[in-house]
Amino acid sequence: MISLKKTTLLAVALTAALLGACGQPGQGTANSTKSDGAAIAPGDAPVDPNVEANLNPEAANSETANSAAVNSAAAPVETAEEDRTKSSSTEGIDDAVARFINTAAGVAIQGTDPVAYFTEGKPVEGSKEFSHRWNGVRWHFASAENRDLFSANPTQYAPQYGGHCAWAAAQGYVADIDPTAWKIVNNRLFLNYNANIQRRWERDIPGFITAADENWPSVVAENM
Repeated sequence: MISLKKTTLLAVALTAALLGACGQPGQGTANSTKSDGAAIAPGDAPVDPNVEANLNPEAANSETANSAAVNSAAAPVETAEEDRTKSSSTEGIDDAVARFINTAAGVAIQGTDPVAYFTEGKPVEGSKEFSHRWNGVRWHFASAENRDLFSANPTQYAPQYGGHCAWAAAQGYVADIDPTAWKIVNNRLFLNYNANIQRRWERDIPGFITAADENWPSVVAENM
């Protein structure tokens, strides 16, 4: 009787020991499972880029540096190309503007001496005896002195808008001039179509000058 009880107790103890080593039925393992029931391996989980950068800052910094290097290498090429195109276009327009001069028979501003407006305060007819070629046309002067002043610094004495009407330039078109309709403003010589247009222009000289300065390159381009 005692021998049977001992045998039963030993069997129960052995069964309990075996269950403890294997785990109880129904409990999950340490691995997670996918939706289809398969176990998820550690490398399958999605990685947040921010978390990855925090975990491996050296790799993140290296990638950022490489990206910046690529961008910095490409940008100057594009910028330089744009600058060359813009520069070439600007030079072409500037050259055309400089050469768009009011001429008759190859002589600028009806043969009037542009320097005399500054030195004598009035229009004076020039002479072919005292001439100077500038921007593709002949300019006549009343004296050798005036000619030399002009040749030394033509942009200081040449009229604005190539010697075309200042009021018309402000309106966006080209018109001829009367050499007696003139005015010097801020050391710039302006000529107009006639006395009536001159008076109209004088109603808002700063405004008309600003408008003409802005319009003139486009006006020249349209009349090339």
